[in-house]
Amino acid sequence: MNTTARFLTIDVGNTQMVFGLYEGETLCAHWRLSSNHQLTSDELSWQMFGLFSQFGHDPKNLHGIMIASVVPHLDEILRDACIQTCDLTPAFVGTAEVKTGMAIDYKNPREVGADRIANAVAARALFGAPAIVLDCGTATTFDVISKEGHYVGGLIIPGIEVSLQALSKRAAKLPEVAIAPVKTLIGRDTISSMQAGVYWSAVDGLNGIIKRLQAEPGFADAPVIATGGLSSRLIADMPKVSAVDPFLTLKGILMLAQGHFK
Repeated sequence: MNTTARFLTIDVGNTQMVFGLYEGETLCAHWRLSSNHQLTSDELSWQMFGLFSQFGHDPKNLHGIMIASVVPHLDEILRDACIQTCDLTPAFVGTAEVKTGMAIDYKNPREVGADRIANAVAARALFGAPAIVLDCGTATTFDVISKEGHYVGGLIIPGIEVSLQALSKRAAKLPEVAIAPVKTLIGRDTISSMQAGVYWSAVDGLNGIIKRLQAEPGFADAPVIATGGLSSRLIADMPKVSAVDPFLTLKGILMLAQGHFK
């Protein structure tokens, strides 16, 4: 296949849609849009066309579009917007026609989120197997790839920001705060106490899960690859994280697109 083929990859999460425009293996442009459930295909097409133009790219000069979505409500809207903007019908990770080349050992493979499949595909290709992916987004997930290269399962945890929002909503006197790295353990006011509590409980909890995963048979030397919008705020105190790749999911989608659109 021509290595200069251009692909649009889209990672649709519960909070944001992340777009990546690739030429060969090079990420030429990327942007984020809100996963607005009220969005129409016309509105999304207008936004996509504007972003292509802003970055100086022709939306109709694409080899293919691949989408990994965990928001079913937006799938049809995205499909229509891609057709309007790019004159291409996108393929979706997790559908029967998109082959992953990875055995999935879940009891019901269809339950595995498309983004988690993309993460596993990219981690195996880039870091080998076994491997562990930590994705910190709306939900915090661990994806585990065995030494045989199988997707064997993982963990799903409430996202850090989701937990913070729930705390402020359920406790009348607690304000909304943003998660940020902190060096002190003991807060001296409400906000610093909340930030310290959320940060250190997240860091120590994730470090503990990594320790447990690497104690499982066959995973002692498994590298841990972190991705997701919140991972960069935590890794300073996570020595077991081997690498941080904010575009790991997009890279996995790209690999699947390259195999699909031959």
